[in-house]
Amino acid sequence: MKVLLDTNIIILRETKDPPNKEIGRLFWWIDKLGYKKCIHQVIINEISKNQNIKAREAFFIKMESYHNLPTVALLKPEVQTISKKYDTSDNDRNDTLLINEVFSERVDILITEDRKIHTKAVELGINDKVFTIDEFLEKVIAENPELLDYKVPSIKKEYFGNINLKDEFFDSLRGDYEGFEKWFNSKSDETAYISTSDGNIVAFLYLKIEKKDEPYPDITPTFTRKKRLKIGTFKVQLNGFKLGERLLKIVFDHALHFSVDDIYVTIFPKREDTIRLINLLMDYGFQDYGIKESSSGREKVYVRDFTRKANMTSPKTTYPFMSKTARKFLVPIYPKYHTNLFPDSILQTESPLNFVELEPFRNAISKVYVSRSFNRDLRTGDIIVFYRTGGYYQSVVTTLGIVEKAFISIKDEDQFINLCRKRSVFSDEELRQQWRYSSNKPFLVNFLYSYSFPKRINLKRLIELGVIHDIESAPRGFERISDESFYKIIKETDSNEYIIID
Repeated sequence: MKVLLDTNIIILRETKDPPNKEIGRLFWWIDKLGYKKCIHQVIINEISKNQNIKAREAFFIKMESYHNLPTVALLKPEVQTISKKYDTSDNDRNDTLLINEVFSERVDILITEDRKIHTKAVELGINDKVFTIDEFLEKVIAENPELLDYKVPSIKKEYFGNINLKDEFFDSLRGDYEGFEKWFNSKSDETAYISTSDGNIVAFLYLKIEKKDEPYPDITPTFTRKKRLKIGTFKVQLNGFKLGERLLKIVFDHALHFSVDDIYVTIFPKREDTIRLINLLMDYGFQDYGIKESSSGREKVYVRDFTRKANMTSPKTTYPFMSKTARKFLVPIYPKYHTNLFPDSILQTESPLNFVELEPFRNAISKVYVSRSFNRDLRTGDIIVFYRTGGYYQSVVTTLGIVEKAFISIKDEDQFINLCRKRSVFSDEELRQQWRYSSNKPFLVNFLYSYSFPKRINLKRLIELGVIHDIESAPRGFERISDESFYKIIKETDSNEYIIID
């Protein structure tokens, strides 16, 4: 398999400083699987422009370990159309040359962190061949679980005073922020969320509630008086396990619990890991707000308006809020899949110890539900109430989701697996079995894991409330329920009605 690598990924790998673990992990997998690492003439041309002769020569020596594509594919007409639509600079046009190699089937896949390239890939219908580092790692981990050489336990809450400040995970933060160690030590009796791998930290999140009278003399434009949640420190090192989404869900749960008006974060957009974090935040509604000036330099400020809004066409941007006017559906999920997919909806009868080891589908906010339901009329913004099956007393409603997209017409087994991968509870083999089970092919619902009910009500109570007619009427697919039935569930489960927007 030929893997074309974007310029920035090559540069990150081959700079004089030791490569970070994320790039190292990417190249470990590529080499382990025997894939051919390809570079494009665009990269050679860019390196040739380096005025430092020694640096240029050193880079060319390193390039000998890659497969240099000797020719450049002629632009396909479809790619020319995309180029006219998106390309406004030489860099844009060079990026188009990269994606043209994939579209022309001269390489198998492209790995890039460039957002515009991914947008082009979607329009060209080859987004299943263009990966971010994170997406590529998810793919190869799913396809080759036996080669995985590390384990990651779930995220836990820990006192600063018990966290190893000397862990190399914090090296970049020490470099970015003057006085970082002093600040860290001053927080010894406060808590943060961390995840570790082989004793080393791979993810860290610190949150702080700020009151309306909090001063912000170093932020431009200045903040108005609001109650805010500050993401004090947010870093994810290990890719392939959706740790960023898991921590982001903690951010939103925290914001909801404390009823804040805004969430904000300040970031130096210097490295690939921080750029990926910025992209993730912007997917979920954070916007570029301004600048923070400090002794460490100028940081970018990103803000997410957390006032009550629900965007029916782009639910990620107003997550976890949902619209009162949306259609509501009740859908079953079997016990053996339930808590794997919804770790925050664990039942009292289940042991958390059974869900310690990290799985990408557990961490993801955006998940996939596989169904053969007769009713397939799901639309973006619809609300899903998940119903854990188990009988008259054990069946309970536990979780709310928001539909992002329904995939009704899936062309083949490979597309089905690619759409599901690492966001559903099923392994690749189980997905193949699902696809081949009958001529009634399954469809997929991509949804956002929004809210876990504080209190569970069982099938018996749902029948008493009139939500379900009788035990024989328990849902077997997507069953639409009335607004009245939905609000009965919300009230009976002691749910926070703040998330339902009029």
